[in-house]
Amino acid sequence: MPPASSTLTVASAVPEAREGAGGSEFAPLLRQVREAGLLRRRRRHYGMSITLNLLALAAVATAVAVVGGTGSWWVLALALPAAALSARTGFVGHDAGHQQIAAGRRANRVIALLHGNLLLGMGAAWWSDKHNKHHANPNHVGKDPDVEVGALVWTRAQAVERRGFARFLAKYQAWLFFPMLLLEGLALKVASFQDLRRLGRRDRWVEGGLLVAHLAGYTALLLAVLSPAQAVAFAALHHALFGVHLGCAFAPNHKGMAMPEEGARWGHLRRQVLTSRNVHGNPVTDFLLGGLNYQVEHHLFPSMPRPHLRLAQPLVRAHCARLGIRYTETGLLDSYRQALSHMHEVGEPLR
Repeated sequence: MPPASSTLTVASAVPEAREGAGGSEFAPLLRQVREAGLLRRRRRHYGMSITLNLLALAAVATAVAVVGGTGSWWVLALALPAAALSARTGFVGHDAGHQQIAAGRRANRVIALLHGNLLLGMGAAWWSDKHNKHHANPNHVGKDPDVEVGALVWTRAQAVERRGFARFLAKYQAWLFFPMLLLEGLALKVASFQDLRRLGRRDRWVEGGLLVAHLAGYTALLLAVLSPAQAVAFAALHHALFGVHLGCAFAPNHKGMAMPEEGARWGHLRRQVLTSRNVHGNPVTDFLLGGLNYQVEHHLFPSMPRPHLRLAQPLVRAHCARLGIRYTETGLLDSYRQALSHMHEVGEPLR
C-alpha cells in the first residue's frame, strides 16, 4: 500500500507539458497561468471560508438542539441548511485532496480527513482513489470509475447488457436520475466503510476511527435533542438533500460530453477540455456548485485554488480558440438538459 501521506493526493500535480514530437498544446497555457500567479495558494481565503463554514455548522447544530427541545417538527426545516453546509464541507475536502489549500501534503491530509471522514462520514481515501482515476482519464470507459456500470449506465453497450431490475433502471434512468440522488448521501458513507478493507493497517485505523466517530457523534447529537422518530426523519431528510445537492454539483461536469474510445491518445489539453463542460459563473452558481462550474479549468489545473478558476477561464478560452479546440460552456439548466438527454439516449435501445 502507498504511505499514509499519499492516500489523499488527488490529481494535484500540474501535468508535465509533453505531448509528443509535435510539441505541447498545453505548455503555452501553463506558462501563462504560472506567470499570472494563478497556481499560488490562497491560504487566507480558505482560512476564512473554513472558519465561516464551521461556525455555520455549529449554529445549525445549536438551532437543532433549541428547536428540537421544544418537540416541534419544524426542526426538520433545518435539514436544508444542514445539507447545504454539508456540501460546502465536502467542497473543502475536495480542494484539500487536490492540494489546493495548504502548501504541504500533511496539512492538506489533515484538512481532508477532518472535513471528509469526521464531519461528513465520507472516507477521504475512498474518494481520492476514485477521483484520481477520474481526473487521469475523464469519461473514458474502462478507466474512469464515474462512467463504469453502476446504478446508471453511460453507453448503449452497457445498457443492452443489463438484466432484471437493473435493466428497468437503465431504461428510464433519465427520469430516475434526480430521485436516485436522494440515496447518494447514504451511499457515500456505505462505500467509505466498504473501502476500508483496501487500506493498509495504519490508514484503516485512522480513516475507520474517524468514520466511526462521525457516526457516533451524529447519532448521539440527534438522539440527545430529538425524539427517535424525529431523529430518523431529520437524518433521512438531511442525507437526501445532501445527496441531491452533491449530484446537482457534479452532474453538469461531464455527462453528455465526449467519451474517448479505447486506444485514443489525446494530449492533456484535449483530454480535459473536450470531456468537460463549464456552467456560466455568477456568485450564486459559484457558491452552490463549489466552483466546480469551472470544470474545464479545474481539470486542466487540479491544484489551482478554487477562487482562481474564474480568473484562469479567459486564458483557457482564448487558448482553445487559437487552437480550434471546442470549449463548452452553458447555463445551469441547459447543462442538466444535456446530461439527462445523454442518459435518455443511452437507454433508448431498451425502450
